[in-house]
Amino acid sequence: MQTKKSFNYWQWRVIVCSMIGYAMFYFVRKNFSFAIPLIQANYPDITKAQFGAIMSAGGIIYGISKLINGVISDRTNARWHLVLGLSVCVIVNFLFGFSAKLSTAITGAVDGPDFVGGFVLVMSVLYIINQIFQGCGFAPCNHLMVNWVPPHELASKMSIWNMSHSIGAFVAAVICGYLTDWQLCFWVPATISLVGVFFIIVTLRDTPKSVGLPELPKVEGEFEEKEEGKGGKEFTKFLIQRVFLNPIIWVLAVTDLFVYIVRFAILDWGPSMLQEMGLSPALSGWTVAIFEVAGCLGMLVAGIVSDKFFKSRSQRVCAIEMALVAVCLVVLHFIQDWNNPVLFLVVLSLAGFFLYGPQALLGVVASNEVSKKAASSAVGIIGFMSYVSTLITGYPLGKFADSFGWHPIFILMSVVAVIGFVLIVSIWNLKPKSNVQE
Repeated sequence: MQTKKSFNYWQWRVIVCSMIGYAMFYFVRKNFSFAIPLIQANYPDITKAQFGAIMSAGGIIYGISKLINGVISDRTNARWHLVLGLSVCVIVNFLFGFSAKLSTAITGAVDGPDFVGGFVLVMSVLYIINQIFQGCGFAPCNHLMVNWVPPHELASKMSIWNMSHSIGAFVAAVICGYLTDWQLCFWVPATISLVGVFFIIVTLRDTPKSVGLPELPKVEGEFEEKEEGKGGKEFTKFLIQRVFLNPIIWVLAVTDLFVYIVRFAILDWGPSMLQEMGLSPALSGWTVAIFEVAGCLGMLVAGIVSDKFFKSRSQRVCAIEMALVAVCLVVLHFIQDWNNPVLFLVVLSLAGFFLYGPQALLGVVASNEVSKKAASSAVGIIGFMSYVSTLITGYPLGKFADSFGWHPIFILMSVVAVIGFVLIVSIWNLKPKSNVQE
């Protein structure tokens, strides 16, 4: 009884503290979108397409980083993995605020084409470095979750944990929405995240074994590690067969690609789109933040529904919600010219409510499919594919907006949501693995 009580305490401590730690990563990632309009106000020669190109390149780098860190995370200490990633992101965000001075130091110019070119170059390099170490965020957190939460509870508790995405993006959106200096959009979130580094060090621990508690029971087909084979050929073979050559993992990964196309179309370009529609910077910040809050609630509901009503077959909830996302996006297309911000916000919030369920649950399906020993590697593949989406939502979408405006975007995104629905329906009958007592 005492062991169970202690395990429950540590389980919830890990869930809550890793949520806070991961939210700090969002402070020093999503602030870039809110800095864009302020930078353009100071340097109008920089185009949306240029910023889109930066985000596309950075997004691909982030996806690759998530894949690599996913594999690394299955074999490393999650706490120190998080600390390394967030620390570098904090440093980079402080340097972002000095981009103008760095450009002048490189080009010798204080304005004109050379200065602008140098400014874009500095931003690009820093953004890519930031994205590399942002990849140290989700993978170790997923490692923590699958080591502390059994499969039959993973959907509901992972959905609670996934609120960290929305909490981080919400607070960052509200704070940055009120900042009138582009440099402060980097320095203020970086200062807050610096505190987060020390919070992670003090509060988090890696596995139940690290605090003297028993590990979770194994599941069907889980890799059984031999001491002499630790880090060796046995695990590599297991990883290749159960993760990299598993068609189910690739269906989940490609589905997540389409989820993220819709998500990033709204998050990365939402502030610019809403301000061009006539909203103030503060109100556009609140609108994007409310989209995140709705998504936060949607994740929580999706996880509970999955475990309680669908017997942890989370892919079924994902399919239903992707269909509902497509409906909301079609509605948004037709009401965007009605000059009714309240109605627009309500429907946009519904889209977020349904969209963030699949975002949270696709990784849960993958984790249960491959067991806790390879879960971070599986979500690494999914994470990589999700950020391939920036090839579409970065430069191409920015160029599209420069040429045609924002009006047709919602119909395009509804088609994307339908494709995601068709993919996830293909594994409707997939059964989650069951526990095997040791």
